[in-house]
Amino acid sequence: MDFSEIIGQEHLKNHLQTTAENQRIPHAQLFVGQTGTGLLPMAIAYARSLLCLGLPTGSDARKVSEQKVDKLMHPDLHFVYPVTKRNSNHRNPISKDFSVEWRNFIQDNPYGSLLDWMQSIGLENKQGNIGVSEAQDIVKTLSLKSYEGGYKVMIMWMADRMNNECSNKILKLIEEPPHKTVLLLLTEQEDSLLETIKSRCQTLHFPLLAEVDIAQALIEKENVENATATKISRLAQGNYHRALKLLQSDGNDADFETWFITLFRIAYMVSKKKDETLKLVSWSDTLASIGREPQKAFLGYCLETIRQALLTNYNTKELVYFESNDKSFSIDKFAPFVHDGNIFKYTAAIEEAIYHVERNGSAKLIFSDLAMQFARAVHAKSSYQTT
Repeated sequence: MDFSEIIGQEHLKNHLQTTAENQRIPHAQLFVGQTGTGLLPMAIAYARSLLCLGLPTGSDARKVSEQKVDKLMHPDLHFVYPVTKRNSNHRNPISKDFSVEWRNFIQDNPYGSLLDWMQSIGLENKQGNIGVSEAQDIVKTLSLKSYEGGYKVMIMWMADRMNNECSNKILKLIEEPPHKTVLLLLTEQEDSLLETIKSRCQTLHFPLLAEVDIAQALIEKENVENATATKISRLAQGNYHRALKLLQSDGNDADFETWFITLFRIAYMVSKKKDETLKLVSWSDTLASIGREPQKAFLGYCLETIRQALLTNYNTKELVYFESNDKSFSIDKFAPFVHDGNIFKYTAAIEEAIYHVERNGSAKLIFSDLAMQFARAVHAKSSYQTT
């Protein structure tokens, strides 16, 4: 993947190209931003430029090296990413166990999310992480000499999924890596990384993509008509991954919308009909059965939809892109139930649920508690309402 294939982010491209050309290359770098802003494609393009340093432009040797990177098969390019056990007999899984699937995934979907990755290997009902076994393999891999005599590059995707054991084990490696070794840590959640990790990295923050860049990419890469590309680019909110999901009318979002609407309709009725509580329990049972990665994706969907309702309620509709597939549900009718009197209750409940899901808490208890907190919050009054 070349820099020219990356959507937008021109200033970051120029910065990274300049560091490579001048060989002023930080040994540990942290790329921070949403998956759909291009962290992984940028890291691969940067690795390509580093692994081809010293090879004359247009030479056969350079072309061969570039082709190896493009196929994700360069011997000095290494990847780390969240994984989990395939089955009960699969102990201490590491990224190399999934290398074939990873290459296929990235070549098909370089802007893909963690949920996309877990779905692609058929493990979407499990939670991926980067454990201490991975750290041991990282240290072993990077202690070896470069196969081709130049740089070695390791890209750690979703680095925030490292557990504490893994993080502590690679601290010294990040601080004092072997000669001509570059570590690129990619994360959506910078705050989830240890401070000692962050302090040892040079950080680059990836801004959201411009609408015009997303629209142009949809036209060129997906053969989308101009009018459709423009509409989707506005709805995508600077995230190309979200744009692709909108284009594909992703089935998960349809399920998320159904669960979200069901939750709020039942939550509203609980105070009026006590037997509605049983429906909340049934709803939580449904969510408990879908797997942890989809659960977290759904909770993210809830946060964004509630945010859209708040924007609608406070007359900033130029920022609202929500479109319901359910004709009986309207963001305008839902908006009055999201205001200054309960917005923090909603968000705190969702963030608490995400926290416990990530820590493998009981899903049934987590979503039952979430539902009951929503049932209390939905009837809260705004400070602007007259009594």
